[in-house]
Amino acid sequence: MSGDLPVGPVRPAHRFDEVRLAAWLRPRIPEIGPDLEVLQFQGGASNPTFLLTSDGRRYVLRKKPPGQLLASAHQVDREHRVMQALAGHVPVPTMRVLCEDPEVIGASFYVMDFLEGRIFRDARLPGLAPAERAAIYDDLNATLAKLHQVDVEALGLGDFGRPGNYFERQIARWTRQYRDAESETIPAMEALIEALPGRIPADSSVAIAHGDYRLENVMYHPTEPRIIAVLDWELCTIGHPLADIAYNAFLWRSHGESWGTLDGVDFATSGIPTEAEYVAAYARRTGRGEIAGWPFYMAFAIFRLASISQGVYRRVLAGNAAMDRPAENGAPALAEQALAILQGN
Repeated sequence: MSGDLPVGPVRPAHRFDEVRLAAWLRPRIPEIGPDLEVLQFQGGASNPTFLLTSDGRRYVLRKKPPGQLLASAHQVDREHRVMQALAGHVPVPTMRVLCEDPEVIGASFYVMDFLEGRIFRDARLPGLAPAERAAIYDDLNATLAKLHQVDVEALGLGDFGRPGNYFERQIARWTRQYRDAESETIPAMEALIEALPGRIPADSSVAIAHGDYRLENVMYHPTEPRIIAVLDWELCTIGHPLADIAYNAFLWRSHGESWGTLDGVDFATSGIPTEAEYVAAYARRTGRGEIAGWPFYMAFAIFRLASISQGVYRRVLAGNAAMDRPAENGAPALAEQALAILQGN
């Protein structure tokens, strides 16, 4: 039934009352019958995600993880709201229902339609022709540019975040998140926390920022190099568009297979653009010239990843991660990389 989808039995830490879920869903999604089957998507370390199957129809449920959560993290209601608002503007799944009553399955959750498509776990796109690789990266770029040009007020998302002083607030937020999950002293993180606020560029652009925009978080058409859904909106807010493109472009500097890497790619023959080509294409699409202050944006993106990695490490230690993974802290190496970029090394 699940085919080659990366799904399996629900992990013990994430189990909930499936009968109660089915009873709650039935009047709200009439197509769901009494034969509801629940499987869990394997992978990821954020909001647990489940495949619901009933009468041959499939849906996706995302909920908050169990256990003590960091402040402002795992807000599935925000994911639901932004995807519902963006329908028709950028590719997103169809939202079905949001439940904020923890009595139903123990945590807030939402249900959306399941989509058939391709998610590329290996950013090097093995087995594809250079022209298709080029088209895949081009649509990844174009879709982000399209998101950043959406009229926030017209979509009713004017209160989705505070538009001013984005980087000041974000540096403070991810410093707090890091402190809440801190397990050891990381000298490079301390240096970044001290240095980043004084390096913020003057650019005060405002847009819907996805917050985790990368190849693995979008779904492509089953046969065409075209995005049919942008996924994983947990970290979205009204923010700075250059934070999004820098985070997206970290792929060219990442050496982690689990996050994604382009290590070993021959950019001259593969069809995959260089970082400079990719960022220049985004700048053209959004009417920008050369992006000043790029080392800051990249260093901030990696600092933020280091803070997220610290939180993931703590969830793994506590047994609350959405997949089995070794308790390995990626924050120190990321922090050192970010600091080197900020310092121009």
